[in-house]
Amino acid sequence: MLLYQPDSGYCYNSDSIFLYDFINYFHPKGRVLDVGAGCGVVGLLVARDNIKVKLEAVEKQDKFVEYATINARVNKIDYTIHKKDFLELDEEQKYDYIISNPPFYHEGVTKSENEMLFHARYNVNLPLNKFFKKVSRVLKPRSHFIFCYDASQFGLICSELERVNMRVVDARFIHPKKERPASLVMIHARNGSKAFMKIWPPFISFEKDEFSKEAQNIYKRARTQSIKCQI
Repeated sequence: MLLYQPDSGYCYNSDSIFLYDFINYFHPKGRVLDVGAGCGVVGLLVARDNIKVKLEAVEKQDKFVEYATINARVNKIDYTIHKKDFLELDEEQKYDYIISNPPFYHEGVTKSENEMLFHARYNVNLPLNKFFKKVSRVLKPRSHFIFCYDASQFGLICSELERVNMRVVDARFIHPKKERPASLVMIHARNGSKAFMKIWPPFISFEKDEFSKEAQNIYKRARTQSIKCQI
């Protein structure tokens, strides 16, 4: 998949590629909404691999809307993108799957002065309580919410999901190396679920100074080619 993205500012990274692969385990179909689409990488990859997906996205930054629209056209994927803040999205529309690589850097970290990076990285722009409340309102009953987040906030994630009658049913922690603490967690939650949580085996990103075999295989399945440019 050919993907255009900004030559400066925020660009997608391995988080998005690993999330795309995790989403594919659940064989998405029907109406799928990619929240905070950026250049469109996660949603477009999912739609490419799952022919029963009807893809929509929401993105508030004008530049990213342009990149995502171009990437959908170049890769011949039907795409509807809403140019607005997710919290302002029409709640009359309901979705079978909501997927997202949201901003998750917490308030305690030093914030970038770059506007694109600021909106893409820091959860002050999409606080967990407001994010999950909105998801619960636009997700169909018993449907799926799949996203990644900072692993250190996992307890808070579970608590905030319970507040809106959602439950984590699958979780996989990503570790940079075998001996390092988890830095990221991939989560599959369901609306109104009573199921117990399944903790997947840990995902190890690197072995020595190279991607692990599993990570390499995910990149092979993604088959992305990125071009940094100005539009």
